[in-house]
Amino acid sequence: MRLASIFVAAIGSVLTVSGALAAVQSKPVSYQDGENQLTGHIYWDDSIEGKRPGVLVVHEWWGLNDYAKGRAALLAEMGYVAFALDMYGSDKVTTHPAQAKEWSSATTADLDAWRTRAMKGLEQLGENSLTDANRIAAVGYCFGGATVMQLAYAGADLKGVVSFHGSLPLPNGNEATMIKGKVLIEHGNDDAFIPAERVEAFKAALSEAGVTMTFHGHDGARHAFTNPDAGSFGIENLKYDQSADEASWKSMQMLFGEIF
Repeated sequence: MRLASIFVAAIGSVLTVSGALAAVQSKPVSYQDGENQLTGHIYWDDSIEGKRPGVLVVHEWWGLNDYAKGRAALLAEMGYVAFALDMYGSDKVTTHPAQAKEWSSATTADLDAWRTRAMKGLEQLGENSLTDANRIAAVGYCFGGATVMQLAYAGADLKGVVSFHGSLPLPNGNEATMIKGKVLIEHGNDDAFIPAERVEAFKAALSEAGVTMTFHGHDGARHAFTNPDAGSFGIENLKYDQSADEASWKSMQMLFGEIF
């Protein structure tokens, strides 16, 4: 079965904590960043006993929508505790590019606040009773890919970081030396949003810092290549690519096999 079909099935099959039949459970988690109310969603397989590795999931610029939640559900099926954090605030989800740009730009305008907001989500995952706090990774999509890199630059205690079609933000100064875990970059080689110069500068910065990084560039793949709905937003550079989606997910699984 293709990954996109499995992804859709995962969204439909997950029940809330009140459900009695599904192995994968989920529930909303309310938390604060200063005066800002946030609501993430935690996913776990209740047929597994004891603590297990945790995976933080950071959404695209659309907000914490069903796509991000579906990815978290898939990770829970794989045996992890997955927390889909909220970077914008409760119920802030859109399908309109202008609104998404406004929210993401407001979030990234203040680097310290951006990182703090992401750290608040990471704290929720680490404090969950099922999470082995010594074995945590973070994955992010588009805006989320940039966000997990900011967590890494801030020295977050992560065994691994995975960026799917992220913007590849460059570190400030020697921040790349703060990265504690392995880095996996899954990039679309035909992504018109990311200049080739940015790609090369990113690779050079992490290489010079001695970061253990794997960089996969997928020929023909554009931005948002893992999202089956990418082509529905009216932006030419957004396009789903089944081959790149499946290959990048397998690469993530291999990384998790190494670090966990």
